[in-house]
Amino acid sequence: MARFEGAVGDVAALGEAGGGANEFMKLGMMYATGASVPADYVSAHKWFNLAAMRGCREAIRLRRELAEAMSAAEVSAAQRAARDWLGR
Repeated sequence: MARFEGAVGDVAALGEAGGGANEFMKLGMMYATGASVPADYVSAHKWFNLAAMRGCREAIRLRRELAEAMSAAEVSAAQRAARDWLGR
């Protein structure tokens, strides 16, 4: 079962499978809305990106909407963070 440690920052212990779209969506929403963690669009975009890679259409839409409120540098940082997370 997945568990989130959002209060510690950008840390998520997501079980042996590395997390699924639903878990990543929840993390994206937490960071996008500032629920239980400080609002952070870069982190939200990262988690929506990971959820989108796992087939979540809602994450694709939310990631696109969020990117419109972000600078190009912030979007690039979020994409790098998603790649780094995948490479861990």
